[in-house]
Amino acid sequence: MRIHVIECGSMRPYGGRLWDGSTPGIGPAHLACRCLLVETEEGLVLVDTGFGLDDVNRPVPRLSRAFLVADRIHLEADETAISRIRQLGFSPSDVRHVVMTHLDFDHAGGLTDFPGARVHVSAAEAAASRARTTPKARGRYRPAQLAHPMREYDQPGEPWFGLPTLRALDGLPEGIFLVPLPGHTAGHCGVALDTGDGWVLHAGDTVFVHAELDEPLRMPPLASAYANFMQVDRDARLESRERLRALARAHGEEVTILCTHDPALPPGAGRRVLA
Repeated sequence: MRIHVIECGSMRPYGGRLWDGSTPGIGPAHLACRCLLVETEEGLVLVDTGFGLDDVNRPVPRLSRAFLVADRIHLEADETAISRIRQLGFSPSDVRHVVMTHLDFDHAGGLTDFPGARVHVSAAEAAASRARTTPKARGRYRPAQLAHPMREYDQPGEPWFGLPTLRALDGLPEGIFLVPLPGHTAGHCGVALDTGDGWVLHAGDTVFVHAELDEPLRMPPLASAYANFMQVDRDARLESRERLRALARAHGEEVTILCTHDPALPPGAGRRVLA
């Protein structure tokens, strides 16, 4: 399979390098909304969707006013997944599957742009998105974005590099599956992809920047504060991060780990993904 990295919208809060570790000064940072477009013999597979066309055209009520302002969400039609796919020379109708790390507003906004695709998500995440029991949950899970029918999974599959997985996803090509990494949200998962020349793991928001996988761990202070604010279970989030760090230490040559919001790809990622 060939994997294209696409950025589907972004967030630009004030704070510069205190957010993203690289932007000079304290002006607008650049927080990516990184998705993956996967070419398989059975059609295209999209991992997360970022912001969608309907978010661009009517951000309220699809997005929370509080997050729109605080995150300084940047919305452009030509940066949506459906536009990125066309820019790469594909037809959006060729997207057969969408696999979700989780259902936060900055990951799920494009779901309604792919009505013919089969959407896959962990059952725990789908349940949390329906419950919306707190103000934060109502801000992060937006019903207008989540109107697409979804297939939900909760049965364990075979371990992968010592990490748990969910059983094979309905209809997906072999070598693509969910890896539970809870904490940021209740049903947060990574998405593992077998490239034929090693693995790619889209780890979603398990880490905010790739430097969290380094030795020693490094994380910009505002990114750390935001991760703490958005988490639903701190102990689970930190445990999931430690599992990723252990994976990077033991199998870094075999697995390329990507996250959503770091504006830069980790060193060596170009071996397995097309930016």
